[in-house]
This record gives sequence, C-alpha cells and structure tokens, in this order.
Amino acid sequence: MRVLVVEDEPQLLQGLASSLRNEGFAVDVAANGRDGLFAGSEYPIDLAVVDLGLPDLSGTELIGRWRAEGRTFPVLILTARGSWEDKVAGLELGADDYLVKPFHTQELIARIRALLRRSAGWAESKLRCGPYVLDTASKSLARDSQPIEITAFEYKVLEYLMMHAGRVVSKTELSEHLYEDDGDRDSNVLEVIIGRLRRKLDPDRELNPVETARGHGYRFRFERNQSTRD
Repeated sequence: MRVLVVEDEPQLLQGLASSLRNEGFAVDVAANGRDGLFAGSEYPIDLAVVDLGLPDLSGTELIGRWRAEGRTFPVLILTARGSWEDKVAGLELGADDYLVKPFHTQELIARIRALLRRSAGWAESKLRCGPYVLDTASKSLARDSQPIEITAFEYKVLEYLMMHAGRVVSKTELSEHLYEDDGDRDSNVLEVIIGRLRRKLDPDRELNPVETARGHGYRFRFERNQSTRD
C-alpha cells in the first residue's frame, strides 16, 4: 500500500516515513502543502497523512483541493493540541480521521491500517476469502486454519490482491501501489512473486486462488466472505 506523508517538520517527516517503510508501506513524502497537492494529485496514493500547519498551502486547504479534484483516498490529519477548530474543519472538508500531536507511532500505523481496510470495504483486520485468512495485524496467512509461511514482499502483493478480491488488478496498478520509484518496478520480479504465492497457497493446484486475466492482470478469485463486509 502507498502512503503519502505531508509534514513540514523534517525530523518528524523522516521518522514517520522510516516507520511506515519498516511496516511494509511504500511512502511518498512532501514538506509543504503545494508539494503535497502535486503528490496526491499525480501519484496513485492509497492514503495520505496530513499535518494541518503546513507552509505554502494549509492542511485544510490541501484536503479541500484534493476533494474538489475528486481524490477519494482516505486522509488522516495531524493537529496540535487545542486546535479543535482546525480539526473540525479538516473533517468537514473530507478528512477521515485525526490524531493529536504528540502521538505514538504505533497508534498512527494502526489508524492507517484501519482506514485502508475500511476504504476497501473490510470491517476487521482479518481478510477472509474462501479458505484463506490474511491477518493484517500479525501479517500472517492461513488456509483452513493451517499457517502458510510467506515473505514480506509476498505479503504485500497478497494483501493488495485480497483487499481487492474478485477484481482484476493490472500489473501496472499493483506495482504502482507497491513501489515508490519507477526505477524499482520490474514486471518479471512481480511474475516470480505471483508464481511463488500460487505454489504456497495452492500446492496441489486445486483452487487456483490467484488467476491471470490474460492481457489484463491478476485476480484473487475468492471474493470476501460475507461476514467481513461492513
């Protein structure tokens, strides 16, 4: 998943970016409102974390501009203590959640994960599709309650496919949401990861959970179990 962090305090910006990357997110950063506006408008962002007190363009103005452009990705606003007016303004403009500074990074990450799940229509941390359960909190996978070992990058690929279960995801879309830089993208690597996932998820080739839509991309063919809908 690809997260944009817009924060003008350099130490906090780099700290958040590092923590999010350690959690497996692809991270774009901006140190002012105008750069944030460009990144949110031009990059395939899954979620934005926005400080309200930004130079060049305030956080509330930034959120308003994105929403006016039709950008619907979730936005989590950061605000200083006591600025409840800004907090309310941000929510009314289309932000989805807020966190007051100072905050614990793990709480921020938990809120980010919850917003990403809700935006994709998931109500809980466990993604259940057919016999497969992907636990986004523990980053673990099971089939019929039997654990399956997967690597960190295999997890990222599978998480995106299961988040959008039943829908064809193009190779371009998948790579754009997994990598920060164009130079990192390699469709051959992605094909290798998909192949490994297929062998691990379906060693006997009975279920074919990850289908190839020839010329279009990949689809996790088991749609979400009914109990996981909002």
